[in-house]
Amino acid sequence: MKKFVLLFTAFFAVVPMAWSQITHTAAGATDKMANETLRKVQRQFSQSVSFKISMTSTDSKQQSLSSQQATVFYDNGKYWMSFDNQELMCDGTTVWHWNKPAKEVTVSALSTDDVNLLNPASIIKNYSKYFRAKHIRTENDGLMVIDMQPLSGKSYHKIRLIVDGKTGIIKSMEVHKYDSSREIYRVENFKKVSVKASLFVFDTKQHPDVEVIDMR
Repeated sequence: MKKFVLLFTAFFAVVPMAWSQITHTAAGATDKMANETLRKVQRQFSQSVSFKISMTSTDSKQQSLSSQQATVFYDNGKYWMSFDNQELMCDGTTVWHWNKPAKEVTVSALSTDDVNLLNPASIIKNYSKYFRAKHIRTENDGLMVIDMQPLSGKSYHKIRLIVDGKTGIIKSMEVHKYDSSREIYRVENFKKVSVKASLFVFDTKQHPDVEVIDMR
């Protein structure tokens, strides 16, 4: 469970590979098709949306180790997630992790120095700051395979996104680790919604029996 929380604080008949246009700059190679696709994804996350995530961990032989499901609401850097009697809330600066069975909520400051793998919007918002994106191929059903390689050392060597090329909606996200294990996030029921700002903040007055552990 702890591993799942740390990973999110959130996504195939093959046609011949379509070669992307590569532009070389002082900062390195830029893949035009990958960047155009990721800009579509950014537009999807520029509005209030909700979606469901099914997360699976696999070992080096791609055998399933664990699975988890979560419901997510996202709004311009703020998010709320519910999974297995727990909730994660973030108002853009502070994160609350509410463990309902334990009757405690842990409060921490949102890190702005890295991406949150459990929140795909955090990866997409400033992807060019942390990753080099590459278009791998376009499937004959219109899904695009985009690989993002971290620009600095991480516990994984790439994130693979499967994106609807027309809508820019993420279908799945795979985190490929150096030991060949993976974290696979499948996205379902992606839709535009209307949410209240109070959803992204833990209300201590509504839950006076919950112990608050402030780590800020």
